[in-house]
Amino acid sequence: MHVLILGGTTEARQLAELLHSASDGGLKLTSSLAGRVASPRLPPGEVRVGGFGGADGMAAWLREHEVDVLIDATHPFAGTISFHAARAAAATHVPLLALRRPGWVPGAGDRWHEVGSLAEAAELLPTLGSRVFLTTGRMGLAAFAHPAADDLWFLVRSVDAPEPPHPPRMEVLLDRGPFTLDGERELLRRHRVDVVVTKDSGGAATAPKLTAAREAGLPVVVVRRPPVPEGVPVAADPTEALRWLQERLDQGGAA
Repeated sequence: MHVLILGGTTEARQLAELLHSASDGGLKLTSSLAGRVASPRLPPGEVRVGGFGGADGMAAWLREHEVDVLIDATHPFAGTISFHAARAAAATHVPLLALRRPGWVPGAGDRWHEVGSLAEAAELLPTLGSRVFLTTGRMGLAAFAHPAADDLWFLVRSVDAPEPPHPPRMEVLLDRGPFTLDGERELLRRHRVDVVVTKDSGGAATAPKLTAAREAGLPVVVVRRPPVPEGVPVAADPTEALRWLQERLDQGGAA
């Protein structure tokens, strides 16, 4: 049985580790990485890097490599490839599962401002503060290279160094989660941050910034995540995805 995991997330790597240890050599496992991170943490099994050439290219790859199950464990904001995966799976009749960590939920004391895009976040920022902790990754910085944001100062945290266009007044912090609550408290204090911007990525690795912002009474601009393609089943964690895969095996008589 050949399982293709569209990965690049912590959950994708954890699922690959679960499958690798549980299969006892009876499973062919391939993880596909987009190649946007310079030094990714590689999962067990085979690894391919790069795009497929759209939905048609992915469908051709599924056929050529005789993939039996496709698991979309990409980042919640990697929306394009998720829709390509749905189209490719439908064209090849390959079962598809989306592995998505649950989104964050505001609690008592949170000052969240939900927006639909990075562009909306950039327009809203001048009304909320002037020293911005921007944790949306390096790929979307162009949205903040915007006249409305010229008077703002940005602390940008990302795994790899960002490329232009980006805000004119910017300090870059290269770091990779998980992050601690004490570390996030100190970061906000040291840089005199008065507003935080984040995508609703979910998960525990980067959640401490939300707690630190709540404690400091800071507003947080939260970009809503795009929806999973209609009709695609969703697992909330690698263990749930493993159960779903076991059900597919049982139905096929291969368990």
